[in-house]
Amino acid sequence: MKGLIVCAGKGQRLRPFTLTQPKTLLPVANTPILFYAIEKLAGEGIRDIGIVIHPSQEEMIRKAAGDGERFGVSLTYLYQQEPRGIADAVAAAEDFIESNDFILLLGDNLVKEPLRTLIDRFEQSDACILLTSVDNPEQFGVAEIKDNRIVSLEEKPLVPRSNLAVVGIYAFRASIFDHIRSLTPSGRGEYEITDAIQSLIISGQKVAFALTRQPCSDVGTSQRWLAASRWVMDELCGDANSISPGASLEGCTVLAPVVIGAGCELRNCTIGPYVAVMPGARLEDCHIEHSILLSGVVISGTGTEPMTGIFGEEASIVRSSVQGSYLPAPKPSLNFRMNAHGRDHG
Repeated sequence: MKGLIVCAGKGQRLRPFTLTQPKTLLPVANTPILFYAIEKLAGEGIRDIGIVIHPSQEEMIRKAAGDGERFGVSLTYLYQQEPRGIADAVAAAEDFIESNDFILLLGDNLVKEPLRTLIDRFEQSDACILLTSVDNPEQFGVAEIKDNRIVSLEEKPLVPRSNLAVVGIYAFRASIFDHIRSLTPSGRGEYEITDAIQSLIISGQKVAFALTRQPCSDVGTSQRWLAASRWVMDELCGDANSISPGASLEGCTVLAPVVIGAGCELRNCTIGPYVAVMPGARLEDCHIEHSILLSGVVISGTGTEPMTGIFGEEASIVRSSVQGSYLPAPKPSLNFRMNAHGRDHG
């Protein structure tokens, strides 16, 4: 079995943060989103992994992930020239996949559910997809289930036949490429992976499913990014903190969970809960909670009123002066139910 990670989106709804780096390299708990996907595949013994990227992303993604040696895998970089949908990105990997079965992950998704849940259901099927229940199924790809099998898939239906949304994890036989080649663009001009799966169903092939109630997020907007940071930090840290030995803290109150990278200097601050600070930040006389601070952020003299949001690389906030990218945000929702794959190809 091979692995395939689709990463070619432009991340338009996460600008300005994606103007300088691909969306899949944005950090969650100080680790690039892409790394979680690679590690998830490696954890199931999948060592041959393709990553579909836009050519403009290649230098940064290669620099970050390399050839996969650090993960104990082999990474092959594949190219989607334009973001024309998930099925189009999968089509770019046909020569890499060859005749192998494969697991498809979306590179901007974080899913707690183990891949083994999906793989076990896949063994007696032609495809398997992960589903989760949502409150607003009209915004997602929706599955209709009968006799414990998927009988139809519909993308963003006006009248949903269920509340089961498609999460961005799939298992396929190589025969899926025959169905992808027969696709025509959807109403929004994209080649939909849901349409390819529906074609499988119509042809009489068995499409199984696994249902997850675990946290899952697609990092497509700032609010989803913050929400993902919360539940991932809960998973990694619990009631503790992860503070690099290379960080310096003096006179600080740290409210778990907090992740602080190397080279950070914090003085007389209250930090947390749910704050991730990338390396090189300098914080003094401030109160930060429910936030993501990218590398090199400087915040000083903002007082005891809590600040919440996403602070861009090298952003500087000194008293009332703001330089660089800072996106204030309310505390993220405690509802971690996923926005399924269909809404975000930005």
